[in-house]
Amino acid sequence: MKKITLQLLLAAFLFVAQNSFAQELYMPRNIKEVYADGTRSMDGKPGKKYWQNHGKYTMEISVDPLTKKVSGTETILYENNSNDTLRNLVIRFVNNVHKPDSPRAGLVSAGFLSEGLTITSFKIGDEIYKEDGKDWGTVGNVKMKKPVPPHTKMTIYIDWNYPLSKKSGREGQIDETTFFAAYSYPRVSVFDDYNKWDRLQHTSGQEFYNDFNDYTYTVKAPKNYVVYGTGDLLNPDEVLQPEFAARLKKSYTTDEILHIANEQEMKNGLVTKQNDWNIWKFEAQNISDICFGLSDHYLWDAGSVVVDKKTNRRASVQAAYDVKGTDFVNSIKNNQYALDWFSNNWPGVPYPFSKMTAFQGFADMEYPMMCNDSEMGDPVFAQLVQDHEVAHTYFPFYMGINETRYAFMDEGWATTFEYLIGVAEHGKEAADKFYKEFRVEQYINDISTEEDQPIITMSSQLSDSGYGNNSYGKASLSYIALKDMLGDDLFKKALHTYMETWNGKHPIPWDYFNSFNSTTGKNLNWFFDNWFFTNNYIDIAVKGVSPDNKTISVENVGGFAIPFDVNIVYADNSKETLHQTPAVWEKNKIAVKIVLKGTKKIKQVNLDGGIFMDATPGNNTWSSK
Repeated sequence: MKKITLQLLLAAFLFVAQNSFAQELYMPRNIKEVYADGTRSMDGKPGKKYWQNHGKYTMEISVDPLTKKVSGTETILYENNSNDTLRNLVIRFVNNVHKPDSPRAGLVSAGFLSEGLTITSFKIGDEIYKEDGKDWGTVGNVKMKKPVPPHTKMTIYIDWNYPLSKKSGREGQIDETTFFAAYSYPRVSVFDDYNKWDRLQHTSGQEFYNDFNDYTYTVKAPKNYVVYGTGDLLNPDEVLQPEFAARLKKSYTTDEILHIANEQEMKNGLVTKQNDWNIWKFEAQNISDICFGLSDHYLWDAGSVVVDKKTNRRASVQAAYDVKGTDFVNSIKNNQYALDWFSNNWPGVPYPFSKMTAFQGFADMEYPMMCNDSEMGDPVFAQLVQDHEVAHTYFPFYMGINETRYAFMDEGWATTFEYLIGVAEHGKEAADKFYKEFRVEQYINDISTEEDQPIITMSSQLSDSGYGNNSYGKASLSYIALKDMLGDDLFKKALHTYMETWNGKHPIPWDYFNSFNSTTGKNLNWFFDNWFFTNNYIDIAVKGVSPDNKTISVENVGGFAIPFDVNIVYADNSKETLHQTPAVWEKNKIAVKIVLKGTKKIKQVNLDGGIFMDATPGNNTWSSK
């Protein structure tokens, strides 16, 4: 009886402790509801009633280089795992952002515009719908003739086509015979526990939110066109000449950088089978999206790298680029390094996919198993951009992040990993310099109101640099500050728990907060509140030194709980540096006294935040009179 009582008391204590974490942080009403409903848990894990929907996509896609049109026939087996009866079907087609009447975040040129999606056939089960999609924006609604009950499936059949935009951004025409097809098929929008149908229109400013699906798809392309796509190429022997299929297969097993197809081989039509059209077959399971690129003249390099040393699993590393794309000559070497480094250092989770392809375009954008990057003319910067896009493998693709609403949950982490791998590649001094110039300087020197909006602000409500700084620099600084405070070992333990728990699911910010609280055993909500829910910025100041030289007073003018170094020069010209983690601000977020062990007379004090650049650095130094 006593044992049962103790167990009940312990359970009650843990419940109160876990709930006290969450109660300290602002939580919107719809988010409170999902925790109350049990789809999410206050310990940072999916709740006992957690669910998410799933699609199985089978697609036959063709690309006509003459008409610049992409067309497809698509079957979706869609599972409604929710407790809701679905009476509407919400279809998302991102490329409708090219339609003249679609809302957009900024101005576009005439070459960006197109007529958008045309649906030539639409069926749900046996029911035929008169739907051509012409009135849709990037999101369309179909009122279903038969509702879909909870925990049942439906089959959707769609035939469609759309033109590749002349002006290439994240997708479209790269040159006359090179194309990148992303977001290139109608898909079922996300239906989740906290917003139900995701009906937010894509305006090109914010990014994406997708379910985890299974994909089997084919791409039909003319002879001499090589297709590079998300997923495993299932039929290399059917589309490549024997020598080139053999080179590709060899690349899967070696660290050696192989030239699968060079300029002359592509020009001479030696690479692909010489059918009028070849059909390239790909497959990818439990992934949030697919995309593909194709060209009749791009050079093709490949190799591989061990990404899981426990199982010796390798990932293919490929690059497709124009002969003038000098940055891409190093893509295989750089991505072999990046996949190895990310797998074994930060985040220290084995690269989860079978392939990574760098495709030369104009987007500087990430996709599952692919990145579309520009020719920079600067190999160091090109490597950094590629590192950043590859880092997105983990956030949003491994984790299923809602980038549209919470961009800081993926861009902030990718920026953090970009910085950490940069330290390994180029040294801390160079990485710090770049990070400050590229991620912090513009933000901290811009005093406009939008720069200081709370990071938790929905990304879809921000624009211009306010969106960029919240999503990238400020969010990244919060993660780096937390790493400094917890120490590498505990931070990595908490990060791994969060990632393992939410891999293949849809975490929201409160899941991140709760997961780190639970794993570390610490109430970090003072820190999360400080960084995510306030209008704080970075500005500390040294206020003075006590007459007995035992304390240094530091004021937190801007409010963010940052780490910083206290650099002291004593009267005898000896020097000392005292590092302060963000924990110094836990009890008093406005002012702190740094207590010194000795009593030597102090001549000068300088506060140095490093990459945490100060808005008013002039008050970071104190000198004795």
